[in-house]
Amino acid sequence: MAEAVRHDKTARQLRLLSDALDTGRLGPVRRLVNTLSPAEIGNLLESLPPAKRTVVWGLVDPEDDGEVLVHVGDEVRESLLAEMDPDEIVAAASELDIDDLADLVEDLPDTVIDEVLKSMDRENRERLERVLSYDEGTAGRLMNPDVVTVRADTTVDVVLRYLRLRGELPEHTDHLYVVSRRHQYLGRIALQALLTHEPNTPINQLVDDQQPAINVDEPVEEVARKFSDHDWISAPVVDENNVLLGRITIDDVVDIIREQAEHQALGAAGLDEDEDLFAPVPRAARRRAIWLGINLATAFLASWVIGRFEGTLQQIVALAVLMPIVASMGGVAGTQTLTLMVRGLALGQVGRGNLRAILRKEILVGLLNGLAWALVVGVIAALWFRDAPLGLVIAAAMTINLVVAALSGVIVPLTLRRMSMDPALAGGVVLTTVTDVVGFLSFLGLGTLILLR
Repeated sequence: MAEAVRHDKTARQLRLLSDALDTGRLGPVRRLVNTLSPAEIGNLLESLPPAKRTVVWGLVDPEDDGEVLVHVGDEVRESLLAEMDPDEIVAAASELDIDDLADLVEDLPDTVIDEVLKSMDRENRERLERVLSYDEGTAGRLMNPDVVTVRADTTVDVVLRYLRLRGELPEHTDHLYVVSRRHQYLGRIALQALLTHEPNTPINQLVDDQQPAINVDEPVEEVARKFSDHDWISAPVVDENNVLLGRITIDDVVDIIREQAEHQALGAAGLDEDEDLFAPVPRAARRRAIWLGINLATAFLASWVIGRFEGTLQQIVALAVLMPIVASMGGVAGTQTLTLMVRGLALGQVGRGNLRAILRKEILVGLLNGLAWALVVGVIAALWFRDAPLGLVIAAAMTINLVVAALSGVIVPLTLRRMSMDPALAGGVVLTTVTDVVGFLSFLGLGTLILLR
């Protein structure tokens, strides 16, 4: 429901913006754009054709430029950066937190990167270099080094005076982190605990040491799962020696979860989640042609299987009429299982401990649905063509294909994952090939054995 409301709001904003742009009056456009958050502006920019996008980008408040750039896909970001001069890019980068700047900096021209680094003080430059030293897709790349730490041997009064002296806290600060003299993570202390205890209360009496720290090399998928499981707002990040390096906050985790969802949805069609909706035609055609070519190769394989039964099809035309039903039902059943498996793998819910149970359950589901729908289709085919053996053939073939589809829906993503390939991207093509080939082979093979005796 909330997602539908958000989509309706975006569509309404896009319509109002397009109407205002068509009138040529930029005042209303500027006012509309600057009532939106950077994320909403980014979403609208991605929804606009290049010409209108350029106009709207020029009307965005310069203070929001950096945040907007972080909230758009790589291709759109590249086009927006091309509209900016180096000084504008440096100014936009200066408004960003270190973790957001780390996402942006590698897309900048080398000369601009040098200017961005020169504009930073030594401490922030070293923080940025430290974050960039970690592999992409890890907690280290996601973390913000800006953390507030306290010592366990102080009191509430000392900490509160320190916070007043500091003047401000990083966004999404719900806890302060307690560290040792060697900056090793000992635990956390909630802000509400500081506000509700007596000033002379020792900090070591308030430390919560139950929240585990996140290792700097942990994959972001695992980080997102932990945040979801424990309802964290922020979490500390440590190295192998338990030295506190930074923290990860919920806003960054929400971005990761959204990216995962977009990747699964678009990957199933062989598309990239960072692809511009209005990407140049040659580039878009070239990318999609790769997967169309792979699909064509698999289609020829299915056609070759059909060709092996050319004689059977010439004698029994009804097989050609009914043949797509078997393959289609297998494809849908297999996709259902594949989708569940890809989701389970992404969430860490599938492993060696439960794989056998998952496989058994999916095969039984495939068998049950196969028998049920085989009965329906078998009766319809027998009555339609007045041929009971034909009904028996399609019923048996459908049962076989739905069981194989369920089996493939489990095995294909696991195999692709073991081969270091993305199941969301390649699973659909492989699964369709399996269900088509098995469906045609079982249906035409049984037809040859039973109907042409």
